[in-house]
This record gives sequence, structure tokens and C-alpha cells, in this order.
Amino acid sequence: MSTQSVVESAPSALQTAVVARKGNLWRRMLRQGWLFALVLPGALLFLTPWVWMILTAGKESKLIWQIPPVWIPPVYRWQNFIEAWNKGNFSTFYTNTTLISLLNVVAVLFSCSLAAYAFARINFPGRTALFVLVLSTMMLPAQVTLIPLFMIFSKLGWVNTFNPLVLPLFFGDAFSIFLLRQFLLTIPRELDEAALLDGCSRFGVFFRILVPQITAALIVVAIYQFTYSWNDFFGPLIYLNSPELFTITLGLTRFMGRTQTDIQYLMAMTVISTLVPILIFFFMQRTFLQGIVISGIKG
Repeated sequence: MSTQSVVESAPSALQTAVVARKGNLWRRMLRQGWLFALVLPGALLFLTPWVWMILTAGKESKLIWQIPPVWIPPVYRWQNFIEAWNKGNFSTFYTNTTLISLLNVVAVLFSCSLAAYAFARINFPGRTALFVLVLSTMMLPAQVTLIPLFMIFSKLGWVNTFNPLVLPLFFGDAFSIFLLRQFLLTIPRELDEAALLDGCSRFGVFFRILVPQITAALIVVAIYQFTYSWNDFFGPLIYLNSPELFTITLGLTRFMGRTQTDIQYLMAMTVISTLVPILIFFFMQRTFLQGIVISGIKG
């Protein structure tokens, strides 16, 4: 082929590549557009109660019971949030819930990461049977173990304290152990072997080599545990009796009995109680989704 023919064919090949690239781009945009059109109605349906809650929190009492319902109040009363906060002693409830949630996150990350490391990296007799036993605990409903646990904690003098809500998690959580173990199985064992040959201990391998590799999974476990502890109602209801120890969920139920006619105050505090989990998810959603996807690569 002569040089002139090569020069003449180059622009046509370039034009063909540009046209093909534009066609692929339009196809991707069309596919994403259809996907967005399918997801948007479902998202709006799920957001409707939350939007109604926010709008109701800023209404006057007479507008809440009006028929037909008034969606958007003429004047949004931001003072409803301040009045509800002061009436319900929610500063104490928030402090208690934050303390319990953070302690639970620390407990789960510490205990479950070490247990997952043992199940994923250390060969010991009965490892598989013990791991199956740990997973089987997820099939036990909380109602089955409620009475024995309450009797044990009562004998220990832990009822009406934060101990039953925090200390058991220092002994591990089956779901978190499973998730972290699956993540650890995706990391090559050659890293462990190289570190051990260089004189690193088992704890050194875990903290210096593996922990930086499983940061995404640890964040996923932390978000799961924090959200569960923040929204937990069953545990505090059983073990906490003193109002000074109430969590947000218990405080809202107590506040509900005092605001049967002033629903706007209850809605205002409910909105505030949902802000923390929502903000955590939105700020950490990329790492959260990354940890969920990677942890399921290898079983």
C-alpha cells in the first residue's frame, strides 16, 4: 500500500471511530434514561412519608387535622423544633443514644475483626464447625433468648444500665464476623506469609498488613452497627427503666403520649432523629457500596 493511500484512509477510519463512539454514548445515555425513569417513581413513593413528616413538623396544630389535608403550610414554623426539643428533654436522649452507638461500633470493630481474622487466616482444629456454629446464631430470634438474657443481666445487676446494650458486642456479632471474613478471603495469603517471614507476629500481620486492606469493610460494619444501635427500640425498652437513661426511640414513645394533639412536635423530633443516619450514609455511601460489593467476591 502506498503512502498516499494510507494518508487518505486515515481520516475515514478516524471518522468511523468517532461516529461509533458517539453511537455508544447515545446508547448508554438512553439506557440510563430508561433506568432513571423506572427508579424515580419508586424513589418518590418511598420518600413521600418522609416528606410528609418534614412538612407536618412545621405546621400549626389546626392544619394537621384539616380535611382535605394541607401538604405545604402557608408559614413553616421552625420554632416547633425548638419547642419540642425543650419539652421532651431530647438533649439527654441524644447523648445516651450517641454514647451507646459509638461504644457498640468500637466493640463490634474490635471483636469481630479479630474473630474474622482467625476464621479466615488461621488453621485450627474445628474451625469450620465453629464458624458454622457462629452463623447459626443468626437464625435465633431475639425473642427466644430474651428471658434467659434478662435473667442473667438481672443477676449481674445490669438492668437499668447501659451494660446489656454494649458489653455483649465485645464478644462478637455473627453477621459482622461473616462479612469481614468474606472480605479477608479476597486478600492474597502471600502478604501474610511475607510478613511472617520478615519476623512479624500474627497481631502485627493483622494490624499492619490486613487492617489497611479491609478499611472499606470495617466502614461498612461500622455503618451497619451504628444505624442499628441508633434505631434500636427493643433492647432499651427491655433493659432501661430510668428516664435519664432513655434513648431516642424510647424518648419518642414517651413523648408520643404527651403530644397526642400536638403531632407537629412529635414529627419534628422524629425528623431530627433520622438526620444522623441519613447524613452518615450520604457522606460514606461510596465506601459503603464499595465494601458491600468487594466483600461478596469470594465465598
